[in-house]
Amino acid sequence: PPYNLSKNYNGHVFKEKDQEAYRAWFTAVLELVKPCAKPNATIYVCADWKTSILIAPLLEQFFYIQNRITWEREKGRGAKTNWKNNSEDIWFCTMSSQYTFNVDAVKLKRRVLAPYRTKNGEPKDWEEGAKGNFRLTHPSNLWTDITIPFWSMPENTDHPTQKPEKLLAKLVLASSNSGEMVFDPFLGSGTTAVVAHKLNRRFVGIEQNETYCCWGLKRLQLATTNPHIQGYAQKVFWERNSLNEQPNQPEPQEDPTTQMELF
Repeated sequence: PPYNLSKNYNGHVFKEKDQEAYRAWFTAVLELVKPCAKPNATIYVCADWKTSILIAPLLEQFFYIQNRITWEREKGRGAKTNWKNNSEDIWFCTMSSQYTFNVDAVKLKRRVLAPYRTKNGEPKDWEEGAKGNFRLTHPSNLWTDITIPFWSMPENTDHPTQKPEKLLAKLVLASSNSGEMVFDPFLGSGTTAVVAHKLNRRFVGIEQNETYCCWGLKRLQLATTNPHIQGYAQKVFWERNSLNEQPNQPEPQEDPTTQMELF
């Protein structure tokens, strides 16, 4: 949902509220969202540090909190009288103790800086390749491999708080299976829907801004011919700044039939 910050969303202004007012607003959102979720559903809620303080107790009232993910923004907001703010939180919540978590679908490929070998000279827990040495690692709750969309990335839009496709892909792959439903009540520029479509999930999104809806539809149209997610290749996530080491992706293919079915 919108963080507790004053921000202009293409003419729709969300004004920073006092703490009690924001808690009341967020509680009303949870009361509407919870009945839409299945008993084994997973709920992810994004927040900055100030908003996290407000919503954590509320999330605990409505759901089971399983973890808090913190992800690093490449470029934080500058500050002269405080520490630079370059991280955000994602609260990992579930409706019950029974939920989906596909850990093997969200492994991260990292460079091996100090490659260790067995007595026989074989790589230990890492792979030796022509483009470098890499190790597959289990995901932690600290993400340092996310890149905020910028001007030269195909997924980039002018939305002021656009989330990276790679970030959403991790959440979708971890907590849903092919063909299942993904719901985003604050769709924005459409990233959740685009990622769900690329990963063969069904999706429903709600967005009040018509311009953002148009951007989302355009991105969905492009996704029908180009399912690539930057930073995700061969069903593995890659660490930041490893594009040259990643396998080449196939060229987008025009498929008018698929586009007609989508729209």
